[in-house]
Amino acid sequence: MYQAGEFIVYGTSGVCRVESVGAPPFAGEEDKLYYTLAPVSGSETIYIPVDSSVFMRPVISRVQAQRLIDSIPSIEEDHFTSHSLRMSTEHYQAALQTHDCRDLVQLIKTVYAKARRSGRRVSQIDQRYRKRAEELLHGELAVALGIPVGEVPAYISRSISGKGAKTAKTQ
Repeated sequence: MYQAGEFIVYGTSGVCRVESVGAPPFAGEEDKLYYTLAPVSGSETIYIPVDSSVFMRPVISRVQAQRLIDSIPSIEEDHFTSHSLRMSTEHYQAALQTHDCRDLVQLIKTVYAKARRSGRRVSQIDQRYRKRAEELLHGELAVALGIPVGEVPAYISRSISGKGAKTAKTQ
């Protein structure tokens, strides 16, 4: 069971802070324990039973976040291709449903590579899922690294370019 003050990834809502664990503030469920969650990127409050089947996991650690960022250059894009919007949607949705940061990186890299290869804008479906993957990834990395979410892209860039410079100097 999660404790008040912990940060968790909750379903497709992304990172949430556990505000409290206890009886919900609404009638009829006083005998059941609920998490009161506050999404880090939003103003709503979520009440969810502690025994819910909705996906929940702790936010990755700072060390795990840095390892993930260091591995970004080696994460290959997904080579899935389809002209069917339905199949693309299902494919991207499946990647989001893994709740795995590496899969989010792969989805993001895939959409950017698709745009580079085609030399034009990608579909609205591609853009929507890339944006959602970036929101989820950046939200989790921001909490893990203790930085504002708006600083995550620059942090990733600096980390990746710094690694490349170090490698080039050692060769």
